[in-house]
Amino acid sequence: MTPGHIALAVLVAAVWGLNFVLIHVGLQDFPPLLFCALRFAVVAVPAVFFVGRPGVRWRWILLAGCTLGVAKFGLLFLGMHAGMPAGLSSLMLQSQAVFTALLAAWLLRERAGGQRIAGLAVAFAGIVLAAVDNGLGGSVAAFALVILAAVFWGLSNVLTRRAAPPDALRWMVWVSAVPPLPLLALSLLVEGPEADLRALSGITPGGLGVIAYVGLGATLFGFVAWSFLLRTYDAGAVAPYSLLVPVFGMSSSWLLLGERVTLPAACAAALVIAGIAVSALRPGAAGELTRTLLRRSAVPSAVRPGRSG
Repeated sequence: MTPGHIALAVLVAAVWGLNFVLIHVGLQDFPPLLFCALRFAVVAVPAVFFVGRPGVRWRWILLAGCTLGVAKFGLLFLGMHAGMPAGLSSLMLQSQAVFTALLAAWLLRERAGGQRIAGLAVAFAGIVLAAVDNGLGGSVAAFALVILAAVFWGLSNVLTRRAAPPDALRWMVWVSAVPPLPLLALSLLVEGPEADLRALSGITPGGLGVIAYVGLGATLFGFVAWSFLLRTYDAGAVAPYSLLVPVFGMSSSWLLLGERVTLPAACAAALVIAGIAVSALRPGAAGELTRTLLRRSAVPSAVRPGRSG
């Protein structure tokens, strides 16, 4: 990857990591389902009138919109509203890599090699450790909602792979056009019209800024830029940069929200990140990297005698 594209990958990870802090802030002003509906509304309107047709069958748009927008993000917002910390949420959502592999094996008949299985097992151990730690000091229900959100993210990844959209921007805009109305209906049913009207009538410039960030920044810019990188390079070169998301998420939550990172949570983060990194590596890449480093470290000792005098 070129330095410019590496910088773009890091920027996307930083935008996605900070997104969890902004979600936490937005949930202070908006009911979670209404907030989620507004997030996708600013992406879809008025963009759907200018980007053209999505280029895939409408059933894939509907399925992906309901899975990614209504289920995944709806559950994430509900989980964070129920007390799941922003930093831990950014980490636990990365478990989508485990669920993506399991669902792809089941629905797409994709076979995972031993290295990938081992990496996902390490990541799953980190999820279990985080679950135990959160169960001792947090809300089990909130944790379960975020993990369920990761399951639906994995399902949406499989659906996207199956749909194979030719244009990432049009795909994201049309997928974003599906969730607002179902989420608004759920918000009116669950959260009540009074809560929604109170939040909308009291909206502030700060609230508008949060909606713009999570919608236009994290959703539209983030997913389109990431899709561009995936079209330009092999997935194995791009995917590891997503491991920076919980790094930015947990550090920004610590700096801006004062969230405390416990030792078990830090160990869980290390296991999840390491496990996904191993599973994302091309088979044999670790051995090649080790051999390259050993050769380079041996060069100075071979050259050093010739430098005397």
